[in-house]
Amino acid sequence: MTIPREFEAEDSYLVEEQYTAPHVGSGDIAVLATPSMIMMMERTVRLAVEKLLPEEYTTVGTEVCVKHLAAAPLGEKIRVKGKLLEQDGRKLKFHVEAWWKDVKIGEGTHERFIVHRQRFIDRLKKKLQDG
Repeated sequence: MTIPREFEAEDSYLVEEQYTAPHVGSGDIAVLATPSMIMMMERTVRLAVEKLLPEEYTTVGTEVCVKHLAAAPLGEKIRVKGKLLEQDGRKLKFHVEAWWKDVKIGEGTHERFIVHRQRFIDRLKKKLQDG
């Protein structure tokens, strides 16, 4: 399965209470939490890539290397972008960014791996059974 080299994804999110540092336990100021920003980056590329895959396939995150550059306040809208950097078989590597207004608040790379959904689940079940 080949993802087009020019693949790009973009989505926007509202910084709601559930995405703030106090809510996720990563800080005590009501701003976008780093784990929430990373989740939004992963989600943005995952949803866009899955539209290109056969129904029985999905992707799983395997690596995140992201810098949180600036804060985004509660109640504000942020934009998240992802661009395919390279594909090596089923491994996909993306450049990801998050923006609040005209301020880049985060950037880095994110890797995902294309998997057959049922085979992935079956392997996990077997590992559970094997102890």
